[in-house]
Amino acid sequence: MKLRIATAAVMIAAFTVPAFAADEFYVVQDVKTKKCTVVDKKPTDTSMTVVSPSGAVYKSRSEAESSMKTVKVCTSN
Repeated sequence: MKLRIATAAVMIAAFTVPAFAADEFYVVQDVKTKKCTVVDKKPTDTSMTVVSPSGAVYKSRSEAESSMKTVKVCTSN
């Protein structure tokens, strides 16, 4: 019985965790071109840098795009 409950909990978590991860957006800047964009995954390589204030994570793309207009390094280009 405990094994069935544990298995069910693992299966539920496996299906719900990716859904929550899709609701993360970041304002990033390309290191070479200095162009800012909004991405749905935190950059893992050094070609992009998160430039949103305090590394903020946004819940929607439109929220991140609005914030990008206020980021100094993005508006100075």
